[in-house]
Amino acid sequence: MDPQGALPTLRGSVRTPPRGNPPANKGKPRAHPARTLATAARVLRQLHHDPRTIALLLIVPCALLALLRYVFDAHPSTFHTIGASLLGIFPMITMFLVTSIATLRERTSGTLERLLAMPLGKADLLTGYALAFGLLAIVQSALATALAVRLLGLDVTGSPWLLLLVAVLDALLGTALGLFVSAFAASEFQAVQFMPAVLMPQLLLCGLFAPRDTMQPALEALSDALPMSYAVDGMTEVLTHPGITAAFVRDTTLVAACALLVLTLGAATLRRRTA
Repeated sequence: MDPQGALPTLRGSVRTPPRGNPPANKGKPRAHPARTLATAARVLRQLHHDPRTIALLLIVPCALLALLRYVFDAHPSTFHTIGASLLGIFPMITMFLVTSIATLRERTSGTLERLLAMPLGKADLLTGYALAFGLLAIVQSALATALAVRLLGLDVTGSPWLLLLVAVLDALLGTALGLFVSAFAASEFQAVQFMPAVLMPQLLLCGLFAPRDTMQPALEALSDALPMSYAVDGMTEVLTHPGITAAFVRDTTLVAACALLVLTLGAATLRRRTA
């Protein structure tokens, strides 16, 4: 653990094999449930001892939603319009930030190199991370959804459970994006720099500020290729329709597929240590 950092250094008690030996995971299966679960358990144990990170993941999205509700206190309809969308966007941003920095610290501290010298493949490692942060994403989204619907009075036509489903998928997408970009950062500062580069364009083009079909045609086409657009569309479907629609199924499927694709790319590009 880094006593001065706001995020944990996720380290495990592992030994480095003697020099000159080939990596123990050479020729091993790319994924194994036991190794994946062991990785997830290690990450959760480390996070358990870092209350600041837990606060960032669980409290900050709720606090931002509450702040937004009272910013639009004189115009509750505005909060009803954009509150559901932000219910998915806030968890995506916080999960992206935490996972990108935590994974980078694994490399810079040498923990990742020691882990991958054992019978642990990259797929095991990233799937374990995704599982651990995915469990936190469920808790995070459940708290934010309950707060928005029960206490802040968010008016939702559809089921709050569908709202929770989209929020969880959005948080998982943020986790996958954070794991992916951490492979290209050499420092924590660079990891943070990826947030405006990766998330801000999506935030501007997702339809939160203006309908996507009213944008300049090139921007509309670009927004159609960004996963956050479908996250917002999924939230809008729950907000305006009492049941599950074909558009809702399409949007949630695309968000889940994007998260899986990015996680797969992250496993393929993950390096053992920072150059």
